[in-house]
Amino acid sequence: MRLDSRCRPGILAGMTTLPKTIDPLGDALHFLRMSGVFYCRSEFTAPYALALPPFDDCVMFHMVTVGECWLEVAGATSHLLRPGELALVPQGAGHVLSSGPGIAAARLFDLEREPVSEKYELLRHGGGGAACTAICSVVQFDNPAAQQLIRLLPRLITVSAWDSAPETEWIHSTLRLMADEARESRAGGETVITRLADILVIQAIRAWLARDPAAKTGWLGALQDKQIGRAIARIHRSPGTAWTLESLAADVGMSRSAFAQRFTDLVGESAMHYALRWKMQTALSWLKDDKLSVSQAATRLGYDSEAAFSRAFKRVLGITPGAVRRPNKTADP
Repeated sequence: MRLDSRCRPGILAGMTTLPKTIDPLGDALHFLRMSGVFYCRSEFTAPYALALPPFDDCVMFHMVTVGECWLEVAGATSHLLRPGELALVPQGAGHVLSSGPGIAAARLFDLEREPVSEKYELLRHGGGGAACTAICSVVQFDNPAAQQLIRLLPRLITVSAWDSAPETEWIHSTLRLMADEARESRAGGETVITRLADILVIQAIRAWLARDPAAKTGWLGALQDKQIGRAIARIHRSPGTAWTLESLAADVGMSRSAFAQRFTDLVGESAMHYALRWKMQTALSWLKDDKLSVSQAATRLGYDSEAAFSRAFKRVLGITPGAVRRPNKTADP
């Protein structure tokens, strides 16, 4: 499969019960299961500049295995990437990789790329000078919880394997193994690189969550609240349950009024609105990926009729379920 600008979401079947002891933030990270994954080994020689277009609802990352390159993301500080560092562009914003400032950037899709496998390509670009080799990736996450998490991340996350934080030891080891595979081009190297890259993306997000004060506020902060976090995890895992304020409050050991107020204060919307929106986002992922028919989605989410489900779907998301499915029927395989 050649790289294009589309990433298709999938579906993650939720569990209906939760253990008494649960880490809701860890549960959200559990939803970071990737689909639409693509990897490219980029071999640059100075001077060079490569412009990558935006990829909606996707995450991009880069790691340099040889040399160094500048990474420029609009709205973020430019960063010089060296071996032993990982850069994540969580919101799929367009950005530029270059050997230095002032170089006219070639657009990604204007350059020839050599397919290595269905999900792995080789790109060569530059003027023949100092070499830089980078592993680049575009990934999509399956679950709406993962997509909500990604939307809250900054425009650029960088992690150095030389930091003192414990998780960077894992990143350092993984980067080193990926660099070895990229240099040696051994049989099965592409498979190893793609599997390790999945781990790296999650590790980079975990590193940001551990160190950035922004991860303690809003929805992320709510996930880390002992009671509200458990209620959110309940909603995520059981979208078909007919949740009420009473049932959620009782489940986390709070009164109805105290639960309603704390949920709204931390999350920024009422518990019932959040549960309904989550239910419709889950249905959207099912319908987009053609896993269920409209009537099947309605039944799985607890609606007595397809019409009632369709009305709720349109009220929350602004489109009908049928409009979501129709483009899939005529899509080019």
